[in-house]
Amino acid sequence: MNFFPKAAVCVSLVFFAEGIEAQTAADIPVIQITKEGSSVRFAVKASVSLEGTFDKWEATITYPSRDAEAGTLDIKIQADSVNTGSGMKDDKLKSKDFFNVKEDPYITFHSTKFTETGPTAVEVRGNFTIRGVSKPETLLFSVTGKGTGVGEIKGTMAFDRKEFGMNSGIPFIKIADRVVSAVPRTS
Repeated sequence: MNFFPKAAVCVSLVFFAEGIEAQTAADIPVIQITKEGSSVRFAVKASVSLEGTFDKWEATITYPSRDAEAGTLDIKIQADSVNTGSGMKDDKLKSKDFFNVKEDPYITFHSTKFTETGPTAVEVRGNFTIRGVSKPETLLFSVTGKGTGVGEIKGTMAFDRKEFGMNSGIPFIKIADRVVSAVPRTS
């Protein structure tokens, strides 16, 4: 069964969390996301490969209590750091037809609700903003290393690019209506 909407884009996040330490005497956990080995990737099914990374980003997970569902996730991506391995594709993605980096330099996600859906699965709902347009979206995360002090967090989100004003194509590249799957990768 395919749950991805038409004209979807899939964003994969791979974060390595380490140094879970006590923040206060109440032992509130703090998760530090390391950039080494972590990535923010995207993929769109197209007639030629249309996938890449964002090289400049920040992500934080904050827990005001030991309740796993009380967490807050903030992701801030510099849209002009898009890297597909092709200067032509990167320039087109940075243009007003897609990310519009001159007027809206950041892509952001701010969580509104964490829900543990299994022993290693978390659904994170929040507000996703791209091109200055904000809409509610959901990130699905799998977590490894829980309780060990070091772990890996892999997340995937699919969204309809046209809902964010990205209605154009790329010359000579046919972009499919759907993303069927995305596989997060570490670098």
